[in-house]
Amino acid sequence: MNMPRIVVSAAAALVLLPGGAFAQTSSDSAVTRTKVTQELRELVAIGYQPDAARYDYPNDLTAAEKRLDAKRATPVNSTVPLQ
Repeated sequence: MNMPRIVVSAAAALVLLPGGAFAQTSSDSAVTRTKVTQELRELVAIGYQPDAARYDYPNDLTAAEKRLDAKRATPVNSTVPLQ
């Protein structure tokens, strides 16, 4: 007679427990709308066209991200005079 209650309780526990594993945590590396918008602006500035009808979408975006990473990695001209 108590068996259905135990089964229902166990099933509810199994359903609810994994929810904690997927909870988002607050961190400084969280993606925000502002960060996404800024990155899209940077991608467009180096030639990526998000509104273009292309069949090579993933490859085109990946190539644009690589160009953006390369641009970010290049040192900016220094204001220190050469001697």
